[in-house]
Amino acid sequence: MNGTNKTSHLVRVALDLGPLMVFFGAYEFFGIFVATACFMVAVLAALGFGYVRERRLPPMPLFTAVLVLVFGGLTLYLRNDIFIKMKPTVLYALFAALLLGGLAFNQLLIKHVFSQAFELSEAGWRSLTWRWGAFFVVLAALNEFVWRHFSTSTWVYFKVWAVIPLIFLFALAQTSLILKHEIRADAEK
Repeated sequence: MNGTNKTSHLVRVALDLGPLMVFFGAYEFFGIFVATACFMVAVLAALGFGYVRERRLPPMPLFTAVLVLVFGGLTLYLRNDIFIKMKPTVLYALFAALLLGGLAFNQLLIKHVFSQAFELSEAGWRSLTWRWGAFFVVLAALNEFVWRHFSTSTWVYFKVWAVIPLIFLFALAQTSLILKHEIRADAEK
């Protein structure tokens, strides 16, 4: 990976994780309602910065921003933190429905997300889609369990310090599947 690509990747990670860190920091000092407002502003700022930098709005961050604004807005308007706690469940359930529903129509939607990173055989994309779809179902269920059975503080720590490592570890666990099904450009020559 050259320097420009590495910098671009790091900026993308910062834009994706930055609003979550703002949410956590604001929660630590000011509570859930201020954190929710800060999260909404940070998501819009990240989206705006990303647009200025890339001259496009990627679909996943845009969709996530819309959910943050809707559920965050409900949280603030109704002064009820249940809505911001439900946002991840809705997001993960929608991702699962898109991936698994796409399979029902023979659409490998995950291919659109990862095709710039690697190219897989049809069976590889299908397996990866099943795995990520199931993983998002598990994340949705976990989020529901945590916010319904634990304190807001526990849920915030779970959202920030457990979900991100879980996603990273799950992605890393897909390495063997990717290597098994990867189509290499040099092999086609």
